[in-house]
Amino acid sequence: MTLRHMMIFRTVCENDCNSTRAAKAMNMTQPAVSLAIKELEMYYGVHLFDRIGRRLRITDTGKHFLQYAIHISDLFADMEAGLRDWDSKGILRIGASITIGSLFLPGYVKEFSSAFPGIDIRVNVEQADRLEQKILTNELDCALTEGIPHDPRIISEAYMEDRLCIIASAKSGWKQGELISKESFKKQRFLMREHGSGTREVFDHVTGQAGIHITPAWEAMSTTALINAVITGLGIAVLPYRMIQPALERDLIVTIDAEGLDFKRNFYVIHHKDKFLMPSADNFISLCKKYKDTLSDPYISPFSAPAASDR
Repeated sequence: MTLRHMMIFRTVCENDCNSTRAAKAMNMTQPAVSLAIKELEMYYGVHLFDRIGRRLRITDTGKHFLQYAIHISDLFADMEAGLRDWDSKGILRIGASITIGSLFLPGYVKEFSSAFPGIDIRVNVEQADRLEQKILTNELDCALTEGIPHDPRIISEAYMEDRLCIIASAKSGWKQGELISKESFKKQRFLMREHGSGTREVFDHVTGQAGIHITPAWEAMSTTALINAVITGLGIAVLPYRMIQPALERDLIVTIDAEGLDFKRNFYVIHHKDKFLMPSADNFISLCKKYKDTLSDPYISPFSAPAASDR
């Protein structure tokens, strides 16, 4: 059994268990692909596919073997790329959830690039659940997220504390820091981040633990859009403190507390448990842990600071 056997098996699986398509993708003949699969099954004494008519259907054993095949072939590809590009620019593939990508990642990348100018950093900013999938398929070396990953094959390490705040329009009638009852909280119109975001996951977890079920009036991928909607009085939102600071400092919003609800959380750095992290990835992770928490002022449009008479 060789690495090529594994790669042939993986290619068959990735082509809808079609050996003809897999043969074309690997520039092989279909009988050669079938022979490689048969050799694998004979070597391990298992059935990787059920053969129903002219179709192949992967077995549970085959699904288990596929996980090994993916990680072993990806690890080999990493080694090949790393050694072949040893004397040229390395590539570091970083992912970040939307809040971290908006606030912190530009600073991380700038400081890292200053310290390691020979590393080409490729960045992907999107929902935490999509980042997890890209970690599992080896499309990313590591990622920064706002929640603990759901798949046991992903390792996570907390590297920064964060908190979410309940915010309302400054014209809502609530005072800054006011404590409201759980019943009053439940009756509000909620403007929320979309499912799959780290912010939404924390919100759903905390409210679920408190026995509160919320149906959002708005859902959006843009935190800025939600802040602006709150400013106009369309409802309340629960968003990261660092993102709402500019609007809070301009007296456009107030933060309130709800009885029994604590929206504290951590930021995490995640990577695949079987991933061999190159020194560049280790250095990037170390930088994130030590990075000074300084932020630029996120742009909030179209609202500006209120006139003195509105304060």
